[in-house]
Amino acid sequence: VKQILLLARDRFGKKPLFYTELGDTLLFASEIKSLVALQSIRYEVNEEVIKDYIVYRYVPGPKTLYSNVYKLDPGCLAVYRGGKLSRRRYYSLPDKQAYRPHSHTKHEAVNGFLELLREAVQLRMVSDVPFGAFLSGGIDSSAIVGLMTEFSSHPVKTFSVGFSESSYSELEYAAVIAQQFHTDHHELVVSHEALIACLPELVRFRDAPVSEPSDIPIYLLSKEAAKSVKMVLTGEGSDEILGGYPKHVFERFSRYYRLIPSALRKMLLEPVVNSLPYRYRRIKTAVNTLGICRDEERQPRWFGAAGYEESEKILVSPGLFSDTRPVTPFDVEAGNSALRKVLYFDQTSWLPDNLLERGDRMTMAASIEARMPFMDHKIAEYVSRLPDKYRVHGRVTKWLLREAVKEFIPERILVRPKVGFRLPVNEWFRGPMREYLLDQLLGNTSLSNKFYNQRYLKKILDDHFNGRQNHEKLLWTLLNLEIWLQENNMNLG
Repeated sequence: VKQILLLARDRFGKKPLFYTELGDTLLFASEIKSLVALQSIRYEVNEEVIKDYIVYRYVPGPKTLYSNVYKLDPGCLAVYRGGKLSRRRYYSLPDKQAYRPHSHTKHEAVNGFLELLREAVQLRMVSDVPFGAFLSGGIDSSAIVGLMTEFSSHPVKTFSVGFSESSYSELEYAAVIAQQFHTDHHELVVSHEALIACLPELVRFRDAPVSEPSDIPIYLLSKEAAKSVKMVLTGEGSDEILGGYPKHVFERFSRYYRLIPSALRKMLLEPVVNSLPYRYRRIKTAVNTLGICRDEERQPRWFGAAGYEESEKILVSPGLFSDTRPVTPFDVEAGNSALRKVLYFDQTSWLPDNLLERGDRMTMAASIEARMPFMDHKIAEYVSRLPDKYRVHGRVTKWLLREAVKEFIPERILVRPKVGFRLPVNEWFRGPMREYLLDQLLGNTSLSNKFYNQRYLKKILDDHFNGRQNHEKLLWTLLNLEIWLQENNMNLG
């Protein structure tokens, strides 16, 4: 008898796998709560990763916020034999390698991609339970729904969520697609009251802070969808595989931006840009990020809550926290382009440790399964063999997808600015959620305030409430850490 235990995680990390070692015993589960349920084990907060959590808005693998619980990285095997655990990678994402030229005309590249996407959609529609699709009104989910109609003999069930604040709602665009493809369409409108009511419950579901406000409408939409389906197709992964974020355009200019003298950037350019109104937030983020030289600091800054310098101002004793940086997302081959480097970070950190974990938890909490055609490994491998311009062409993101679906997706959907799945947290924190936020972060029962420089935290809150700066990402991150500590009743020493 070999007595060998073999664990493996899928290529992209669509499904989580956690483990902990207890003496000569290995415990593993798809949810941390299954491990925490074992009362013989004492779980404590991993204070070393608090700084990384504030920077990234999540804890990069293989660590977690629990001091003795780890994630198995995507595309990895773990072998447990004789009381010892060894790990090795069985699959590396193709953007890790530098681009190898492949002869494709534009027409061939577009057609080849569309055929792979069509195949991925059809494959994921194989199901013995009722299914549908999440429809945001963006190009990704619209493309999925359009292709689903080719293989369905009945109207596709589609589900969309919006907000009472119309400027944040995409229901109008989702309705365009629903009407064009004659779907059986369902809409849900979310309010801040629902957000506050659900937040502690969702932290319990996730076994971690809810790093994205959009977790909440996804969960509520999943509950709505669960009334009539058991599985949904989503557009997750398109941005990270095909280059769909504004940062994928900006990142190409990082080395040129750093040619501007540092003093000129710090004393003139950055203060002027940071004084601009909120609607210029993408320009503000770009200016504050492009000047960071180290990839391991610059990449998380694009979507993070705070830079490493700011995180040290927030923490009362930053020296007590780990200053290590994850290695894997930056372990790319020499000669890789700036675009491929940031995409590889997205695919190996932002996607598995945040978006995919969110998607799995929120849908499974409502007892439905989410399938993601864009994350078919054949698609990732195919587009990685194409020149960068097929993904980001000038200022056009996801060029390959736009070209592939332009014959059946309305132009107003193809050319509309990227909105993302955003909630009006900025306004809610200044209005109906203000007292709740203050109580959680500064109240007498707060568990997390021991970590923070109180004077600096109060300044952040004051600047946000008075509209001088928008700190919604940072405040959301801190709020959810506090809720996670409360829900877990963690030992803080």
